[in-house]
Amino acid sequence: MVRRVLLVLSVLVLALSAVPASAAPAPGYTGIVKLSNCSGALVRTAYSRDTDPALVLTNGHCDEAGEPGPGDVVLDRATRRTMQLLGADGDQIATLRSTKLVYGTMTDTDVALYQLDTSYERLARVGGKALTLAATPAEPGTRISVVSGYFRRTWTCSVERVLYSLREADWTWKNSIRYTPECDTIHGTSGSPVVDQASGEVVGVNNTGNDDGYSCTLNNPCEVDEQGNVTVLEGRAYAQQTYLLVPCLGPASEIVLDQPDCRLPRPAALMPPSQAPAA
Repeated sequence: MVRRVLLVLSVLVLALSAVPASAAPAPGYTGIVKLSNCSGALVRTAYSRDTDPALVLTNGHCDEAGEPGPGDVVLDRATRRTMQLLGADGDQIATLRSTKLVYGTMTDTDVALYQLDTSYERLARVGGKALTLAATPAEPGTRISVVSGYFRRTWTCSVERVLYSLREADWTWKNSIRYTPECDTIHGTSGSPVVDQASGEVVGVNNTGNDDGYSCTLNNPCEVDEQGNVTVLEGRAYAQQTYLLVPCLGPASEIVLDQPDCRLPRPAALMPPSQAPAA
């Protein structure tokens, strides 16, 4: 993914020096998370309890065990991963530790949810207020912020279009968000929350962009419409919508895939025989 692998120091410095004014440091990093290789956010739903274990949202391809293959879904895998929780000014206010990867996939979407060993209530005591996941899809024209914990930078732009599908190498994602050109995010911003500026809710998770103008290759996603027509937009960046997570989150910050209206991809072992992939 174009936001996946961190660049070597010399290239990283060059990339940062080229960041436009729209990506200048900005306040408002409460709930934003820095991972070892990506960005993330402390998130909850509108009905989460303060005593529930807290969740961190990032991309599936940011999984420390390696990116899931096409069709792979990770469910409740124990993992002890350390992350940094940022405060409003972007400084670290707490070290977070996960207990498990509740859910992770790069099929249809590119998302991962880590469950932490502490609650929303306890994190709030040190200033760690979680962002709320929007329960409805993003709409074209919505003003958004892409907030990177890794770089402590914020890009502001709009949702330009919601796509039928986005393809990169072996992966295909549905209903992806294309940003307007101002959000020209860079490597290391994978997993950054996409925040609706009006509501303050998370509507997406930043995951990729077209580096070189190539078609449907690694780091060069292409747009594919209902008729199979392919469009390539060099330099444009994308996110995956997160509203699909909301009906799948049950009590105690667990993913419950058989809940009504839950449409997240399932592990092959949980699929009906008619839907399971061929051997």
